Amino acid sequence: MSGAPGELPVNGAVYPVSGTILATGVISMQYKEKSAIPLIEAAYSGMTQTEKLIAKWFLEENEPADSSLKAMARLLAVSEATLVRFAKKCGFKGYREFMYQYERSLNASKPDPRVNESTLQVLDAYQDLLTKSYSLIDEEQICRVAQMISDAGRVYVSGLGSSGIAAKEMASRFMRVGVGIEACSDVDTMRMLSVFRSPDDLVIGLSLSGSRKEFLEHLTVARERGAKTLLITSSSKEDLSHLADEVVLVPSLVHMNHGHFISPQFPLLVMTDILYAAYMRQNRDFKKSLHEQTLEALHKNRRETS
Repeated sequence: MSGAPGELPVNGAVYPVSGTILATGVISMQYKEKSAIPLIEAAYSGMTQTEKLIAKWFLEENEPADSSLKAMARLLAVSEATLVRFAKKCGFKGYREFMYQYERSLNASKPDPRVNESTLQVLDAYQDLLTKSYSLIDEEQICRVAQMISDAGRVYVSGLGSSGIAAKEMASRFMRVGVGIEACSDVDTMRMLSVFRSPDDLVIGLSLSGSRKEFLEHLTVARERGAKTLLITSSSKEDLSHLADEVVLVPSLVHMNHGHFISPQFPLLVMTDILYAAYMRQNRDFKKSLHEQTLEALHKNRRETS
């Protein structure tokens, strides 16, 4: 494939692109701009009804003719103070910063009019999800969580439904590098295990909605027993911070235009990979050696049984 940097030749025409063009012709996006959309999604469940109406307008990715505070307040039939509070609830210093980032998000997410195949819709949905993951990431928090995993005597990861599938995958990944970790996807077992937790334990809960009562009780009881707790969720409800030492946000699929194309556990699996990479950065050579030993043990067992 030929073309100047920043240009993509297609059917004899040349189109400007942002990103790196790989040998396969796939554009590898460079994560430079953080999107406002996932921050609105994360704060949505904790908003008032008026704020949710404002959020829905922005989540539909409407493009305002006049983005000034006065014009937008008139358009949405709310007070200027309400718009300012909404922006702050989404994590911005004020309305001006929010609108600046929102308009940049719109420009970055405009679809390519040449693409309409269903396969590329799926890929676009995954790209959207990865962009949102980047927008939500807190690198300092990721390092803290990786240290929590390193310091724990035992790690218990739990989830229900599709989150339970992600919990089993997380346990499998970390088990291969020497972490004493167990996965649980059954409500009754979660209730029993939470009672026997101790200060040496780390209890990780995976829940996109962060709303299942039984699941939240499991984390609450574990924390009361002195265990460290971590919640990975797409909900930024303030009350969730009271039941976990760390609340790690992942993107929500609810407001994604093509969210139904994506396996519901995928945002949790992406975060598992991010945490795994951060964990492996600590004492890298030793952990790499453990991983190689577990792979060799698996291969040896397969050779002996074949």
